[in-house]
Amino acid sequence: MKKLTIIALLVLIITACNEKNIDNTNDNKYLRALTADTTDATNDFYDNAETYALPVQTISVEGEIENPGIVDFSKLPLRSVIVKETLLSNDGDKFVGAYRYDGYALYDILNQIKLNKKNKEEFNPIIDLYVQVENDKGEKVNISWGEIYYPNQLQEIIIASKIMRIVPSKTNDLWPLPEVNKLVVSRDLITERNISKPVKITVKSYPKSFVTIKGLKPLYSPKIDIYNENQIVETITENPKDLQVEKFNTIFYGRGRGIHSTQPFTGVMLKDILAKHVEFTTKNIREGLFLVVAKDGYRGVFTFSEVMNRNDQSEILLICRPETTNNGIFRLFPACDFFSDRAIKGINEIYFSTKEQ
Repeated sequence: MKKLTIIALLVLIITACNEKNIDNTNDNKYLRALTADTTDATNDFYDNAETYALPVQTISVEGEIENPGIVDFSKLPLRSVIVKETLLSNDGDKFVGAYRYDGYALYDILNQIKLNKKNKEEFNPIIDLYVQVENDKGEKVNISWGEIYYPNQLQEIIIASKIMRIVPSKTNDLWPLPEVNKLVVSRDLITERNISKPVKITVKSYPKSFVTIKGLKPLYSPKIDIYNENQIVETITENPKDLQVEKFNTIFYGRGRGIHSTQPFTGVMLKDILAKHVEFTTKNIREGLFLVVAKDGYRGVFTFSEVMNRNDQSEILLICRPETTNNGIFRLFPACDFFSDRAIKGINEIYFSTKEQ
């Protein structure tokens, strides 16, 4: 009886070891984490190849919060995103590969923190917050609070702990596999924000100070001054005539007051107005921040990538209505957001910066 028990245990151990086979490619660095669906037993395109582990190191959360500390990944669910990774290059964008990443969403990592904004006495709303992710090399990436908690699709920015190639069925291209874990921002077109081995997450509020006047009437500014690193580069009094006008149908819904309207918004893409003032560089993609400010001091932070580098066509419109004498003449419509909080009206200034905030 004892011999049978020992034999049974040995069989179980051998079976378990085989299921965690070491892939013979890439110098045996990658462990198989899941069994691949190589026979197309399911309709899922994103389970057809081996999944490999990307070990996650210790990551701290700090900044303008009451409860800084180390992330406990054991309490977090795994999320999956799909990405076509592409980097900037002098001779055109360089495609790296298509992947499914599994890991831990910033949404979940930051969900239990208690905010303690430095500027809460002046401006209590949370839409001027952003998160800075830093890796072991000192590389930094900025992500707006709106990108994490306001989008129509949630949990799409993750700290990846697993990876699977999305292999084309005809060419069988085996895209290169990273050796370490990484930050993955799945809504970026050019994926320069996907930095390796993140070690620190810092919550910050944009430090620029403004006089805030709650309930200001009329909330009106006839122009927008656009700044690059605090130098004024353009003043606009209307939407430029040479830009294409877009019409976005929407269900306009607020976090506080609920439904506002079901009417469409018509305007020009904010990125088309700003493109001549900000270069498409790795530094700007990773660290660039726009601050959109209204006449009453209400303001919101958007990252460069959020405005200029989207892969989902959920663009941000700038709307100009010269006939509006209250809440005018400019306002934003961020089609990427579920809530209307960042649909800032009465805009009079837009700032861009990559300098350490």
